[in-house]
Amino acid sequence: MARDYDGTDYPEAESSQDFAAVPDAFQRLWTPHRIVYIEQGGIGGEDTCPFCVAPTLDDEKALIVARGEHAYVLLNLFPYNSGHLLVCPYRHVSTYDLATEEETREIADLTQTAMRVTRQVSTAQGFNIGMNQGRIAGAGVAEHLHQHVVPRWATDSNFFPIIAGTKAVPRLLGEVRTELAAAWPTR
Repeated sequence: MARDYDGTDYPEAESSQDFAAVPDAFQRLWTPHRIVYIEQGGIGGEDTCPFCVAPTLDDEKALIVARGEHAYVLLNLFPYNSGHLLVCPYRHVSTYDLATEEETREIADLTQTAMRVTRQVSTAQGFNIGMNQGRIAGAGVAEHLHQHVVPRWATDSNFFPIIAGTKAVPRLLGEVRTELAAAWPTR
């Protein structure tokens, strides 16, 4: 247990140091534990690709929800919304046009399954799906292809990102990963 500035006890946040991630511009406010911000940082040094490291780790630790033959699905450690998933090929390839037919087919299939499972688990009302190709296009990890699957709800926006540069994330990543992985259909 940790103690807040006003003396209130709350569970300590799990360090993100060993998770696969690359920081983005937002801070995260984990509302279940009041004001606990996600630590910035990734696995290993700057030259380490988090999407190459993640599949070598335990699914729970890497936040992997599902694994396919050519691609896998994991939670974004720095989510835009609760349940923000990334679909990545195992192979280290930077852009969609360099992916094989098998990789693009499985990325598409996993994306559709991610939408179905997320809708079932969290009653998402819509999705933002996209890929940022290259650093100039906004890719946080430009060297490794990944597709974002971001669930949306009518009430998921507030003033925090604009005023405070902070995203309010109402669920802990481990809880979301457990629910999504349990609901994922087996092959």
